[in-house]
Amino acid sequence: MFTWEFATDPYPAYGWLREHAPVHRTTLPSGVEAWLVTRYADARQALADQRLSKNPAHHDEPAHARGRTGIPGERKAELMTHLLNIDPPDHTRLRRLVAKAFTPRTVAEFAPRVQELTDTLIDRFAAAGEADLIHEFAFPLPIYAICDLLGVPREDQDDFRDWAGMMIRHGKGPRGGVARSVKKMRGYLLELIHRKRENPGEDLISGLIRASDHGEHLTENEAAAMAFILLFAGFETTVNLIGNGMYALLRNPGQRERLQRSLAAGESELLDTGIEELLRYDGPVEMATWRFATRPLSIGGQDIAAGDPVLVVLAAADRDPDRFPDPDTLDLGRRDNQHLGYGHGIHYCLGAPLARLEARTALATLLRRLPDLRLAADPADLRWRGGLIMRGLRTLPVAFTPAGTDDPSKL
Repeated sequence: MFTWEFATDPYPAYGWLREHAPVHRTTLPSGVEAWLVTRYADARQALADQRLSKNPAHHDEPAHARGRTGIPGERKAELMTHLLNIDPPDHTRLRRLVAKAFTPRTVAEFAPRVQELTDTLIDRFAAAGEADLIHEFAFPLPIYAICDLLGVPREDQDDFRDWAGMMIRHGKGPRGGVARSVKKMRGYLLELIHRKRENPGEDLISGLIRASDHGEHLTENEAAAMAFILLFAGFETTVNLIGNGMYALLRNPGQRERLQRSLAAGESELLDTGIEELLRYDGPVEMATWRFATRPLSIGGQDIAAGDPVLVVLAAADRDPDRFPDPDTLDLGRRDNQHLGYGHGIHYCLGAPLARLEARTALATLLRRLPDLRLAADPADLRWRGGLIMRGLRTLPVAFTPAGTDDPSKL
């Protein structure tokens, strides 16, 4: 496990684990020992089990593993008090503050801006006949979208794009680059919070400040950590959903043509079920974020000691043949599809409605505007980004017949 060959196609190894060692203790590349949960039923149970805490304070970590869980640099930058690291009642309080920004109604109101961003990005390469869909499309789209929601001024958004790019390189940038980017982002967010306290708007950061000023007791560090995790979790998952999703469609031409015919007929049902199937088939999050046993418990018949880390392998659970018939086949029309791609329980992904909107818009617009889109590289030559939690391609070279562009506008 955890080799480049494994990263390219982890599913056979996960299949072996499901059958022979469904709850398996392993040593991760970081040196941390953790339990991997791979069967669907066990995974769903673990995701909702209140005995598994999100708070790293419950980790019985040895000296060699200290600080090696979570997002690199977040401890030093004092950005730990966010939704992925806390339990109720603090989790309930903080989640309530931002939940209204991600309701289906609120997200629907943001749809025109997502479409505008999508078309503008495609305009930039449509006439070239080739593109890298990760760097030129899947990466910038959710960055600009989440920056708009947070209230980051347009003139500062390219800085966020640079910092975010460093954060998802996972060891391929300069040494310490991730931690430095996290630190820069925290400094900027604290400055932005001060500016918006003096001149608030209708954005999410201003909403957090108003809540803090009206008795919700949101500290400055909590506000910065909340903005940080919304940005971090709100863009990389969507980068991977768009990238992995388009790659799956390119590798399954029959399903891609089926979706194109449906879109050409003005139908949306197959797009809706298709997004869910892409989340299940090769989703953006390979493992759910860290959990730590607060007391001894049993998962799948395996005893877990207090203080042990537990990683729920969503990619393995969502290919479990005991839950999904013919799980290794991409079927955009799959109906009974209660996948775990965005988690389960109280930590279910808050931004899932926005991610679905962005993926729907991105994939439908690409297939409409560039109908003969095709892979421009040998799949064996493509590389997946390193890292434990996320699953996504480094690049996705494509070619297509050069197309005319819409009237381009500034992002």
